[in-house]
Amino acid sequence: MRVYFDAQQLYYVPQYAPLQEVLEDSGVECTYVFYKDLDLLKQQESVARSLKTRVLWVDNQDEAKSLYLRDKPEWLIIGNNFDDLESIHEFTKTALMSHGIGPKACYYTVSDSMPTVRFTEGPYRTQRLQELYPSSEFIDVGYAKLDPIVQGRKLASLEQYGLDTNKKTILYAPTFYPSSIECIPDNFPKEYSEYNIIVKPHYFSLANPKYKKQKSKLLKWSKFENVYLAGIDDVNILPFMSVSDLLISDASSTLFEFAALDKPIVWCDFFKLRFGYRGLFRFRFNKRMDQDLYKYADIAIHAKNYTELKQQVVSQIEYPEEFQDNRRKYTLALAGNVDGQVSSKIAQFLLSRG
Repeated sequence: MRVYFDAQQLYYVPQYAPLQEVLEDSGVECTYVFYKDLDLLKQQESVARSLKTRVLWVDNQDEAKSLYLRDKPEWLIIGNNFDDLESIHEFTKTALMSHGIGPKACYYTVSDSMPTVRFTEGPYRTQRLQELYPSSEFIDVGYAKLDPIVQGRKLASLEQYGLDTNKKTILYAPTFYPSSIECIPDNFPKEYSEYNIIVKPHYFSLANPKYKKQKSKLLKWSKFENVYLAGIDDVNILPFMSVSDLLISDASSTLFEFAALDKPIVWCDFFKLRFGYRGLFRFRFNKRMDQDLYKYADIAIHAKNYTELKQQVVSQIEYPEEFQDNRRKYTLALAGNVDGQVSSKIAQFLLSRG
């Protein structure tokens, strides 16, 4: 059996990789399809080499579709919307593995593509998707990306990042929009000198010229000795999660991934909105965010502004169990059963339908 992984973005790869490993152990031939980006080609090639499997390159989605129609793999795995799946379905079954969990409305609208099947994370989201798309098939398996860390694999060490093993470690993982980055001062690491800080931005913050101000601030932080700034080719956040004691983030799926590991979080309620999302245009922001955003607000302690952030960090480092019950409750709703066997369940399904 042949399975192709449509990797429109580098950050889809950590969701795919655990499944790739299980499938190849079962004798399945796996192929990634990367969309060539000249600005990111070095990083793409680095990630491609790390996969140790076949990688094909295309320039755009039309070229990818032509490739799939030519090669006719038994399964195509997608991580986002893909146009005209109907023509592909003549030869190939398709499965959607969403590249993130959390509060963005695109989690639901991505199913507009109508794949053969979508793998989902937990009973609540499965039910809601089934109501929105009654003719589609949804299989509740959990969130595959977390499998390696839940299985207890050693993914990283503080030493390899040049950090102090005697300090607690904060992972700051903001999204690119709306982001808290612009609201945090240039001397942020100095004010947190008693901690290690791993900064793992969304790769758009480093690679997209639209966010050059974010990149400038991130590079300033990276000069402090207690900071490790993840690069564009540090695609997988799991190694950073594995060595971190606390997460700071904003409206990012990382919040819910970290909560699934039963570690404390500080959720930033402060972020910079573009002019077109403020005031009378606030509805645009509300449309971008899933209506469930604040339904899960008490999964973590919140910081209303940067001034409040430090006291919340100190509190959660000292009392990491404070939100434990809520983390467990919401993890079931958003990530499903975190058992480290999600990729195996998906692989069994694909093989049974192969």
